[in-house]
Amino acid sequence: MDFQDAARQLKEALRLRTEPLGVSFPPSAEALPDKTRRPSKVFGKKVTICQGVTMARVYGWPVGLAPEDLVCVPGMLAFGFVPQVDPVAELTRLVCEVGFHAEEGLALREVQALSRFHPGEIGAVYLAPLDRLALEPQAVVVYGNPAQLMRLINAAAFATGERVQGEFGGKIECSSYLIGPVRRDAVLVTIPGMGDRIFSMTQDDELVVSFPAGRLAGLLAGLREAGKKIGARYPITVYQNFSPEFPGPYKERALKWGILD
Repeated sequence: MDFQDAARQLKEALRLRTEPLGVSFPPSAEALPDKTRRPSKVFGKKVTICQGVTMARVYGWPVGLAPEDLVCVPGMLAFGFVPQVDPVAELTRLVCEVGFHAEEGLALREVQALSRFHPGEIGAVYLAPLDRLALEPQAVVVYGNPAQLMRLINAAAFATGERVQGEFGGKIECSSYLIGPVRRDAVLVTIPGMGDRIFSMTQDDELVVSFPAGRLAGLLAGLREAGKKIGARYPITVYQNFSPEFPGPYKERALKWGILD
């Protein structure tokens, strides 16, 4: 796969404001490529997983996140970066303690549905612009507004014949758009959660579409072909073949002056 050309096609077709990302999950921090930027080394600070996503998609950096780079407890539990505890039990208690659930039974149902890695299953997260990859990606992540990502959803439906699914919980959404495509082998729509918006400055109009990297070629073909016969593209072509109606005082003058019959 020519990922540089794929990035070009995505950016041209969707007019993206930020970089489409390739994501992979190496077994250790030592397996991260040279020139990968680690927040603990670049800034001397620990960050959230979604901040790493922002650094990659906005700054255009290849970013590596290992446990020593991170401070986000929910994200670290979902990614299996706290191996000495039961992540399901801890997340269940945590979401109750902060008020996202009133009882542990309901909290457990939601936590069990999260896309997760088992403790110690991965050693790091690698995030890089699609045209600057140094590792083969396992998933592709694209941020955009709803109209931009509608076109990517059109492309996915064209390629697979299936309607695209979503996971919506408003919290710990990095697990949905980063882990979800790998665990579920599916194209997913995600509404970024509280952490994305507070810490990584995700904008109110931004959504995420992510998918297994192996589906990229099919989605690019879908972008070229889906709706082609009716001129579907982004920016959306608005319909202009009509005469507008105006309030009475305007219409009276138009009739009086022969603008309207």
